[in-house]
Amino acid sequence: MESMLLRLFFPPPLLIKAMSVVCVVSLGKVGLSEVRGKHLQYSKFLNIDEKKSNKKQTQVSSRTGMLIAYTPSFLTAAVSFGLFPNEDLRFLFVKSTLTFHFFKRILEVLFIHRYSGGVEVESLTPITLSYFTSSVFIIYAQHLTQGLPEPAVDLKYPGIVLFLIGIIGNFYHHRLLSKLRSKNDKEYKVPKGGLFDLVICPHYLFEILGILGISLSAQTLYAFSFFIGSTLYLMGRSYATRRWYLSQFKDFPRDVKALIPFVF
Repeated sequence: MESMLLRLFFPPPLLIKAMSVVCVVSLGKVGLSEVRGKHLQYSKFLNIDEKKSNKKQTQVSSRTGMLIAYTPSFLTAAVSFGLFPNEDLRFLFVKSTLTFHFFKRILEVLFIHRYSGGVEVESLTPITLSYFTSSVFIIYAQHLTQGLPEPAVDLKYPGIVLFLIGIIGNFYHHRLLSKLRSKNDKEYKVPKGGLFDLVICPHYLFEILGILGISLSAQTLYAFSFFIGSTLYLMGRSYATRRWYLSQFKDFPRDVKALIPFVF
């Protein structure tokens, strides 16, 4: 098993091993909480549990909240070009994909998404820290590979292809979601078109593919752990999203899955 891992990943030092475990466990726990009905308070799940608590939470607008969530990670990835200017091609791929991923997110927040609510600061804080620490450790883990022998199986070029598929598919379905509402419309509707006829969260599916692309480009244990953890969280969130649509729309088609067409 260990020899197979060494064929796919650079050998990780102890700190990277430890942070990889933390990444998978923490994101997986949040995904399980989504399935159990304890949601991060943003989007359609904002205030969904308000009857269970009399405690008033501080909120910011969704646009402001998402900018706060994505900007530190974008800046971290962008600054890495200056901190590590003369690294190898693989490191350049990792820095570039990570920077573009969060730059795209910021552009979508500013110009694509149509928001209807807010984000609780209590949820925004762990979201921001998760993105930020993951970006830092993806870059740091890649820096530690410099000078090491390449893995026997080179996955950086398939990784770039998967990243591009993920980015394009995610953007396309975000555009479809934005077209559901006019400028001042705040009502939710059942999305149509693209893969929305098969799953309720195709944008999550393509996000997972994009993160897998970054992971394959990096071929570090931490980047792969971030992919696994993100997948677990988005599985939980998509499951909760499908359950929400079933409860809100009587005509919601039950054959539409949560994340993976025909399967999940």
